[in-house]
Amino acid sequence: MRKLLFLALTLGIATAAAAADAATPPGIRNVVIVPGAFVDGSGWRGVYDALTRKGYHVSVVQTRAENLADDVSQTDEVIRRQDGPVVLVGHSYGGAVITQAGERDTVKALVYVSAVVPDVGESLAKLVGSMPAAGDADDIQPTGDGHLYFNPAKFAKDFAADVPRSLTDFMAISQAPAAKAAFDATAPVAAWHDKPSWAVVSRKDRALNPDLERWMYKRAGSKVTEIEASHVVYVSQPAKVAAVIEDAATKAR
Repeated sequence: MRKLLFLALTLGIATAAAAADAATPPGIRNVVIVPGAFVDGSGWRGVYDALTRKGYHVSVVQTRAENLADDVSQTDEVIRRQDGPVVLVGHSYGGAVITQAGERDTVKALVYVSAVVPDVGESLAKLVGSMPAAGDADDIQPTGDGHLYFNPAKFAKDFAADVPRSLTDFMAISQAPAAKAAFDATAPVAAWHDKPSWAVVSRKDRALNPDLERWMYKRAGSKVTEIEASHVVYVSQPAKVAAVIEDAATKAR
């Protein structure tokens, strides 16, 4: 009986220790995610779940893509509310946001996910125009009030080909148009010059040219992971994206 009690107590202590370890991940605990244009933060639920299960504190910024400077300020405020060092993650247009917001001292690593990585004086529009994607010429369409939206008829094929059609249909009709001015705004700073960066290339991306992603990531000196996925790799393969973020959180100082 004593042996059984001792064994049960030992197993209980080991289980409690394992749970404590899971609740306190090594390295940086705070992750702030900045979504891209045309979509919102809800698509990051799979990545959020994967990270929070391991004890990470995850925040998602709901940018408006109306004014790049305002989106940077909004992201700055979310970073300011964190209780320690931060890994800053950006997708697509969000890459332009984190390139500037990453200048904050508490940001220790940048993670670009199918994202633009502008240098000082560059805009998203300039970068995308330098190496067009494989999608159709009418994928991005203008509105009458200075905004842009992704052609709903092409959304499934060129934006999210590896996501179930029932989901892409809803993503297409619920998208928020982005201001052309936000895409044309240039970066006054580029945090990747001074901060370590990690990056995901989506090999089947038809919204942002994978070769452009590779070129930008190489210029930034990023640690690159390539995934067979569409532009919304964080939706279709959240575990792999979460693993890249974990690597940054563990290795950045």
